[in-house]
Amino acid sequence: MLRLTSDHFPVFVPFGVIGFYRYLWYLIRIAASLTYRPVPLPENPTYIAEEDVTIIVPTIDAGEEFKEAAHSWLVGKPKEILIITEEKMLGPLQELANAVDPERIRVLTVPFANKRLQMSHGIKNTTTDIIVFADDDAIWPPTLLPYVLACFEDQKVGGVGTSQRVQPVGDRMTVWEVLAAFRLSIRNIEIASSTHIDGGLPCLSGRTAAYRTVILKDPEFLHGFTHDYWLGKYQLNSGDDKFLTRWMVSHGWSTYVQVCKEAELLSTMKPNWRFLKQVLRWTRNTWRSDLRSLFMERYIWTAHPYVAYTMVDKLFNPFTLLAGPVLVAVVVYKSTKPVEDGGFHLPWWNVVVSYIVWLFATRTAKLLPHLWYRPQDIIHVPAFILFGYYFSVMKIYALLTLHETGWGTRSGIGDARAATAAADSSAGGGAYVEKLPDTPSYPAQQYAQQPYAPQPQQQQQYYQQPPVEMQTGYAR
Repeated sequence: MLRLTSDHFPVFVPFGVIGFYRYLWYLIRIAASLTYRPVPLPENPTYIAEEDVTIIVPTIDAGEEFKEAAHSWLVGKPKEILIITEEKMLGPLQELANAVDPERIRVLTVPFANKRLQMSHGIKNTTTDIIVFADDDAIWPPTLLPYVLACFEDQKVGGVGTSQRVQPVGDRMTVWEVLAAFRLSIRNIEIASSTHIDGGLPCLSGRTAAYRTVILKDPEFLHGFTHDYWLGKYQLNSGDDKFLTRWMVSHGWSTYVQVCKEAELLSTMKPNWRFLKQVLRWTRNTWRSDLRSLFMERYIWTAHPYVAYTMVDKLFNPFTLLAGPVLVAVVVYKSTKPVEDGGFHLPWWNVVVSYIVWLFATRTAKLLPHLWYRPQDIIHVPAFILFGYYFSVMKIYALLTLHETGWGTRSGIGDARAATAAADSSAGGGAYVEKLPDTPSYPAQQYAQQPYAPQPQQQQQYYQQPPVEMQTGYAR
């Protein structure tokens, strides 16, 4: 696109500049992802799943897919699985738990459906060193837990994520699921490259992520996690994984992501147009979190400069992508005018065909890592191109509606502020999270020098919570 005609060369320069910039960085990401290596399994592991891992699953409507997911989690032999739901769902979820493994699966409840309150309730009922959060439909390979725990051999690592693939809801993937699969394939490359380049990543995905319990038991974390407001007045319920990732960065903890088949989970996506509502919610969360990271908290600039660059790039991405069709429209218009009136001699259809060929060639190249394993999805490349332009418009719309904090794809999830107020009230007027005993807030540097080990009396208070009548949970 640098030179379609010799009439007015400068008008085509933006095509070349934008294209060169975007695909140069894409090649850098590809090179970094190919150089990346996952953490290998240690010969003598410090952490053993049977003793050190609790899986927390916040959910409100787990169905039969939960059984398949739960069986996959149990293969890794965690010490315990905590299902956190709302009170009215206790019966159905207890039946599901009993059908899978009543000895290792406990169902707890909270009064209202609120993911962050459910997660915090699970944290407070955890007795192990490592917490793994999982969506109720996340299917794990048998080797996922050992590979995740391997990263915690480094005492500076506070959180660990994994790569992901889409599990079709039916016998075949719908176009919506293929679009989700395209996005996950690109994301796997991005998180592997950013982890290799500077050790950071924009988000430890909430579909499955592991953390040191000592970080999450901190009352300061629990209060901030359940009382998180955008612009000081819009309480957030979703975006929990963004909050957790930012907390790792701001408190000096390292993160890692295991991008390998041994730790690659399967997850379902919405198989219909409701996938777009999921994407809108994720996009709003990304805007809010990236703006906080870059301009409010600002730890990301020194901790992970490459990740900071990718965040800045995403801020401008929708505008640079939409610049393409706008410039094509200008050139097509010019091509319909006589040369003597300032038009171009190149036929307008030549410009359109060249642009379409460029789009198909570059987008197909970008999807080659995915198409290598699923070549049949090449028929959906046109849908991916159209989705890219739709997504750019959606990102701008999301930016203008950041005050919208609803879940979007789930019924039964009420107002986050009301749920938090009810939880605070049930805790006796104080903050819901402050029923915890005092535990020190350990930054990564201090923990690496002297890992936190509660004294016997404190350990009993810290880990052995009294029976909790106000019980359980929630998910995606």
